[in-house]
Amino acid sequence: MKVTVYLGANMGDNYSFKEATIALGRWIAKNGHILVYGGSKMGLMGVLGDTVLEYGSQAHGIMPQFLKDREIAYEGLTSMTIVETMAERKTAMLEQGELFIALPGSLGILEEISEAIAAARVGKLDKPCVFFNLNGYYDAMKAMLDTIGCS
Repeated sequence: MKVTVYLGANMGDNYSFKEATIALGRWIAKNGHILVYGGSKMGLMGVLGDTVLEYGSQAHGIMPQFLKDREIAYEGLTSMTIVETMAERKTAMLEQGELFIALPGSLGILEEISEAIAAARVGKLDKPCVFFNLNGYYDAMKAMLDTIGCS
């Protein structure tokens, strides 16, 4: 299965985020799944790519050219797809993934998983979308989704 993971290109201040990223990477690899993600070597993205590859699975990155130009692309991935825009990146990640997981992180992660959930709600995506609710990080999001009838 191709697992699309939305996560940060920053490490953040919470060490448990790194531990959870490593655990997810091990799970992906040990179960024979393939990682699809943003393709950065920076922060938690780099940790996830490293872990999946170290444990013997494949990691596919999808990155806009402007980010690759900043030299943050993970050159050691199984493959890398270069697109022009962030919108094209999100579309490619949706097309390639079979399961979508949002780790704790920033607004960009929330935007990406929200697009996947919205596509599922209107019948354009028949694939699971998961918030990795580490230490209650997404409790408020769950409450909001319950309020608007999307849980």
